[in-house]
This record gives sequence, C-alpha cells and structure tokens, in this order.
Amino acid sequence: MADKPKEQNSADGRPQRTVEGASSDSGLTPLHLGLTPLHLGLTPWNFRDMSAASLCDQAQFAETCGYQSIWVPENHFGPQAIPDPLMLLASIAGATQSIRLGTTSYLLTLRNPLQAAEQVAVLDRLSGGRLMLGVGRGYAPEMLRAHHVPVAQKRKIFAWTLDLMKRAWMGEPITLDDNPENAVEVHPRPIQQPYPPIWVAAFGPKALAQAGRLGLPYLSSPMESLTTLAQNYAQHQRSAEEEGVAKPSDVPLMRTVFVSKDAKQTAKLRQLMTEQSENSRLADGETLDDWTIIGEPNYVREQVEEYRHRLGMTHLIATRIRVSGLEETELRASVALLAETLSGL
Repeated sequence: MADKPKEQNSADGRPQRTVEGASSDSGLTPLHLGLTPLHLGLTPWNFRDMSAASLCDQAQFAETCGYQSIWVPENHFGPQAIPDPLMLLASIAGATQSIRLGTTSYLLTLRNPLQAAEQVAVLDRLSGGRLMLGVGRGYAPEMLRAHHVPVAQKRKIFAWTLDLMKRAWMGEPITLDDNPENAVEVHPRPIQQPYPPIWVAAFGPKALAQAGRLGLPYLSSPMESLTTLAQNYAQHQRSAEEEGVAKPSDVPLMRTVFVSKDAKQTAKLRQLMTEQSENSRLADGETLDDWTIIGEPNYVREQVEEYRHRLGMTHLIATRIRVSGLEETELRASVALLAETLSGL
C-alpha cells in the first residue's frame, strides 16, 4: 500500500502532495521497493510542424536525453489529423538508434487485418525491432461512420482484427472469409517474436474489460485523474482474473508533465492550463493537479513516485502540453529536465 500523501506549499503557492518514505533521498531504489526501473517515454512536444525534419529532430533530442520511447497518436479529419502514425514513425526510425517507436492508438477497426499485419511488420524490421504497438478501436462515431464501421460492432471488429494479425505474425495461414482456399501467409514477419509489445488504449468500462480479457496492458487516457485511474486499473485486473488470463506486468500511463526550476514559469503554465484546457473526464472536486504533473523537480519526482506506488506504473509517457503560450525553448528545456529529474527511478 502506498504511504499516505501529505501536503505542503510549493514556491508558486499551490498545495504540493508528497509521499512519505518515497522521496529520492530515502535510500530506497526501485528494486528495493519491489518496482522495476521506470521506462520513460514521451510524445513529440511540437505537433504544429509534422515534417520529417521536425519529428526527427525531436526524437533525436529525446534519445540524447535518455528517453526510451517516442509515441504518436492516430486521429482523423481534424485540422491536425494524424491518419497514419506508422509513416511518421518510419521517418523517425531512420534518424535514431535506440529509442523505441510507439503508437498510442493504432486504430484496428479501420484496417484490413492482413495489410495492417504487413505494415506493422515492415516498420518493426525497418526500425531493427523497436516498435511498440498501442492499438485502439476509435471512439468518435462520426469517424467510424465515415469509414463504414458499424459503431455497435467496433469491439467485435477490433478483437477479430487483432486476432488475425497475431496469428499472421506467428506464421499461420490467414483468410478473411474463413475459406481455406483463400488463406495466405503474411511476410515479412516482425523482428520481435512472436510480435511487438501490444497495449490497448481504452476509455470506458467495456473497453477496459475487453483489454483485461485479452490479457493485454491497458493504456490510459492522459485526461483521467489518479483516482479514476486506480479504479480503471483495478477493473482491468479483475477482468483478466475473471477470464483466467495472466495479469499484464506492464502498467503504462500517459500524463501531461512539465518541469522547471523556475516557479514563475510553472505558475504561468498552470494559469494557461486553467484558462485554455477543458477536461470533461474529471469528477466533481477534481482539479488540474489530479490529471497533470506540473512543477519544480522535487515535486515532479515525488508525484511520479506516488503514481508508481499507487498504480504500479512501469512506463510513463509524457504527453505534449495542449495549450498555447509556451516557447519551443521552454518545452525543450522541460523535456531535458524531466529525464534528469526521473533518473534512477
């Protein structure tokens, strides 16, 4: 059980929760506490420029700072749509050496299983076996309808597609119409065998239950509070137990994170977030601090430790700041300082 949080005031005047017995100077390492070392990832911080030059520059900087993965989402039809995350990751693959390449929500419901299996395998081989595949169903009804996907069938289509892809990667002849005469073997195969790590993006009870029944890690929304996440992970684990499958060892978490040694700078961002961000997923009484980690290094490290203790978090993906008003230099400085701040966790 996690130690009881206590509150103190930070330099910018807001309540600052800490966890007794879990601070960086306690002498306890992650292994002493029964935790695996934290995997630190991030999304690009600049989504305004989606050129290969910009994406590769951000990925190279993150790799230099010590980040272990970089992640891109999938979305459709908006001004900043990202309809093909694998193509963006392919551009990054050629410019980096070790950082892993992840999709936060590769939407299986929109894809032919055979072609998706081929494309994922190509990227895994192109990157030297660095792909991490976060998969999803899609939640916007208008997007699903535009792709002729029956909204009520999205979970069934998702499970069917994922099953065929996994069987194809393992070398089984696959057919889309159950006619053995049409069965084919998919090539190439992924470098990672039997296939890359798969996480399931999930946002509601049915999706959480499905991820649990599949025995796959659940990738949470960055908009949900710590209290909601604790309930979601508990439900996810119950579903795995009820299905009789092993509970996944990976517990990934996406979170909006910003760190600075300048209290005025963090106060500025908190004000911008309060003015510009709307989060409909919060319960009554929940605030910015319940779904973001914004502050000075000691505070950020302590909050990450709290997530580790309460949720068993193994992977932290720091997501982009979704407000205007911060300079590129400020965002880049936070990326570097976060890696330094969380070193050794």
